[in-house]
Amino acid sequence: MPEKTEKKLSKEDLLLERLDRMEGQLQTLVQAQQSLAELKADVTPLLNSAVRLLIDELGMVESGFQLEDFFALLKQGLRSLRNLTQALETMENIFELWSCMEPLLKSTVPNLINYMDNLERRGVFRTYAAMLEVRAKVAAHYDPDEIADMSDAFVLLLSMLKKLSDPQMIDFMNRILDLPTEIKLKDVKPMGPLGMLTAMGSKEAKQGLGVAMELTKALGKLSQG
Repeated sequence: MPEKTEKKLSKEDLLLERLDRMEGQLQTLVQAQQSLAELKADVTPLLNSAVRLLIDELGMVESGFQLEDFFALLKQGLRSLRNLTQALETMENIFELWSCMEPLLKSTVPNLINYMDNLERRGVFRTYAAMLEVRAKVAAHYDPDEIADMSDAFVLLLSMLKKLSDPQMIDFMNRILDLPTEIKLKDVKPMGPLGMLTAMGSKEAKQGLGVAMELTKALGKLSQG
C-alpha cells in the first residue's frame, strides 16, 4: 500500500508541474496579447490621422487626376524609352568629360584668375569701362542714322591713325613737336633784310631751307592728286 501511494503522489506532482508550465505559458500569451492591445491602442489614432490626411490629399487631386492620363503617361514613357536611354548615355558621357576636364580646370582656373587680376591691376577693365561710357555719351548725342553717316569719317580716321603708326611718321611728328621747346622767344631780336641774308648763311638755316623745299615739293603733289 505505501508503494502505491508514493507512485500515485508522483503522478499528481507531475500533473501539477505540467499545469504550472501551462499556466506560465498562458500568462506569457496573455501579457503578449495585452502588449499588442496597447500597441494597437497607440497606433490606431496615428493610422486614423494618416488615413484622413491621405483621403484629403487624394480628394484635392481627384478633379485633376484621371486614370487615362496615367496610362497615357505610361505609354509615352515606354515609347520614349530609347530617348531616355540615350539621355542617360549622354549624361554618362558628360560626367566622363567632366572627370577628364576637372584636373585641367584645377590648373587653368587659378591661371585665369591671376591673368584677370593682372589686367585689373593694369587698368584694362577701367579703360574698357571708360570706352563704354564714351559710347554711351555718343549714343546719347547722336542717333543711329547720324552715327551711320559718320562711319566713313571713322574709317578715314582709322586709316590716318594707321599712317601715323609708321615709325618715320612718329619720328617726324616728335621732331616737329620738339621744335617749339627749342626756340627761346626771349632771345629773339629784330632782323632786317641784311640780317636775313647773314642768317641764311648759317648751316642750320640752310638745312631748314632744304627741309622747307622738300615739304614744298611734297605739297606740290597735292595738285596732282
